[in-house]
Amino acid sequence: MENRVVITGMGVCAPNGIGLDAFGQSLLNGTSGIRHQADLEALKFSCQIAGKPSLKNVNLNNYFSNVQLKDLDSTGVVYGVIAGKDAWKDAGLYENMESLDWDSGVVFGTGILGVDKFREAIYKVDAGNVRRLGSTAVIQTMASGISAYLGGMLGLGNQVTTNSSACSTGTEAILMGFERIKSKKAKRMLVGSCSDSGPYVWGGFDAMRILPRRYNDKPSEASRPMSASAMGFVPGSGAGALVLESLESAKARGVKIYGEILGGAVNSGGQRNGGSMTASNNNAVIKCIQNAISDSGIQADAIDSINGHLTATTKDAIEITNWGEALKRKGKDFPYINSFKSIFGHCLAASGSIECVGTVLQFQHKKVFGNLNCEDLHPDIQKQVSRERVPLHTIDFESKIIAKASFGFGDVNACVIFKSYSE
Repeated sequence: MENRVVITGMGVCAPNGIGLDAFGQSLLNGTSGIRHQADLEALKFSCQIAGKPSLKNVNLNNYFSNVQLKDLDSTGVVYGVIAGKDAWKDAGLYENMESLDWDSGVVFGTGILGVDKFREAIYKVDAGNVRRLGSTAVIQTMASGISAYLGGMLGLGNQVTTNSSACSTGTEAILMGFERIKSKKAKRMLVGSCSDSGPYVWGGFDAMRILPRRYNDKPSEASRPMSASAMGFVPGSGAGALVLESLESAKARGVKIYGEILGGAVNSGGQRNGGSMTASNNNAVIKCIQNAISDSGIQADAIDSINGHLTATTKDAIEITNWGEALKRKGKDFPYINSFKSIFGHCLAASGSIECVGTVLQFQHKKVFGNLNCEDLHPDIQKQVSRERVPLHTIDFESKIIAKASFGFGDVNACVIFKSYSE
């Protein structure tokens, strides 16, 4: 049991479902969480659709006190607290109101936090109303606000911090928590990431013209990873959270175990050799995957499925090439591969953590979840992967080892290797 790290709790606040049951059923059934957004239309966005969690049936008093809810105007904080507290409860852990839990900490990442609150603050300051900002303006807009909220709510006395690495943030956070437990500096770590929603987050991508513009009247068809007709990623938001724990601690507590983390790797392409602020250095991607495999103590042929980054851009075929080169596998020998962005879009800094929750759920369901909108598999991908390895619908398959990777702006990469749990 020494130094083994397992997953004992998960929570999610995603465009296609809040809570593990709703989220899991959506992935099983291929139910899209992408919707038309009236505010984007009113602001004349070219892309007027997005994946945004619906909070209309969520009682926020189950997650926040009345004092905390006063003036709360950060969707990222709300999503992150929902996912984080649900994961903590799912692991059989509870809020510690009287003392500190010195053995537990949190690494919860974000790309940008409290955009709407920051906008409100700018207007008040410019109008000379600085005293009307309120006492929560700082904590809602500082990047580490989400980990501060969760650390305080749960009474965590170990490391409480926030990471930020663009779209690889969530996967990187998981590896940071994994390494802290592996080195015996903590017994449990709540890990994950969140992303704000709304036009002030998504506007820059719309201006870059990398979002699909021709699907405003058919949003469920817009996100098309690995498709020949892909026209760009659909923006999304939300949060995912996992409780990582030493196997020794999990066994002592007698709790359920969703899976095990064998290892992983993070690196950067240095924006060299084809890498840039917005594109990956392919050699770095390959090296990241190979380093993750080596760190996990497995062979490449042990991986039986992949959850890719795969955003529905022209880079999808290149990503498949990189996976094939890293694993030295192609055709029918290529692992099953899917992209959950087909169902809920690209949730930016939250994407890695939300997708990791979905990846691990495949162990529980003994399935590989399907890919929406991929009937017309890109011809360059067809040259590398057998059609059957890119399932259109959920299939029965009992994965033993799944690789999950995320790649972010700034030419940064993260790859984690999950294993189904066995004694």
